[in-house]
Amino acid sequence: MDILAPPDVHLGPFLVAAPAITASFAGPRMTALVGALAVLAQGTVGVIRTSLTDLNHTLQIVALALISVLVTFLAHVRERHEKQLIQLRWVAQAAQEVVLRPLPRRIGPLRLASVYLAAEAEAQIGGDLYATARTTHGTRVLIGDVRGKGLEAIGDAARLLGAFRAAAHRQPELPALVAFLEDAVSSDLDTPGDWEDDMEELEAFTTAVVLDIPDHATNVSVINCGHPPPLLWARGDVHELGVRRPAPPLGLTGHVENPFSVQEFTVADGDIILLYTDGVTEARDGKGDFYPLADRLAAWSGQGPEDLLRYLCDDLLTYAGRTLGDDAALVAIERVAASEP
Repeated sequence: MDILAPPDVHLGPFLVAAPAITASFAGPRMTALVGALAVLAQGTVGVIRTSLTDLNHTLQIVALALISVLVTFLAHVRERHEKQLIQLRWVAQAAQEVVLRPLPRRIGPLRLASVYLAAEAEAQIGGDLYATARTTHGTRVLIGDVRGKGLEAIGDAARLLGAFRAAAHRQPELPALVAFLEDAVSSDLDTPGDWEDDMEELEAFTTAVVLDIPDHATNVSVINCGHPPPLLWARGDVHELGVRRPAPPLGLTGHVENPFSVQEFTVADGDIILLYTDGVTEARDGKGDFYPLADRLAAWSGQGPEDLLRYLCDDLLTYAGRTLGDDAALVAIERVAASEP
């Protein structure tokens, strides 16, 4: 077009857009190749229209070459940062698999499903946690929420999960297990000077619910440590498994005598227990109203824990405009009839 244009019209300078645009999506090699082609095209225009020694075309070629070198370097920097980001994502995924292991789909007479919804776009794990452990008589399930965010909350969650996995099958009584978890949470607060150095330690705690579900009985034992109570879906009816004497959150029970009180609930075959963190119930819509979890659970008419969590996740994200203000975790547990394979 520049060659065919009138003598007083110069379109060659627009060639600079070629390497600049290429650098936004391609690597340094492709950017350098496009830049070289642009310089060659500019030189061809100069030879045909006047000559390479013409001051105007000489300056255009030199400027185009310098800009091509610059954008090639920027493409190299962007590509290096992208590789680092990919590596960090792989590390985050590996950390998630180690710290927050996926729950098995089947444990004894139970079918399970779990999901973790991170509030941060690039985060995969945070302060919400869940885990299961098999014992000689049944299955124990933990769900919790560490106060705070960031790496410190992830570290506290990893400490609690490690303690649960180590002791869940060794502590015969549920209160003894929760007491062990309490010691694990509060052990890092015993260093002298921590109280004066960081006032945040005064508010370090973790809310949690621990369930003991036997294989051959319909009763489920529950200890609640300041956590939102589980919900029981029983053929369309929703009941709250609220204990009469909830304990303080883990990390705050040191001055309470016998804080861990067990309460039993009846769960029949086909019933589903829903465990969740407050990131679910505190999600807000555009009007500022909280997510009505119990009502949405009652409206569900599907089958199985996985179908339930797919339904709730889609509904929750739609309700909150695809953005959550806090991490959210959900665990669904269904007791399967003995005759079901």
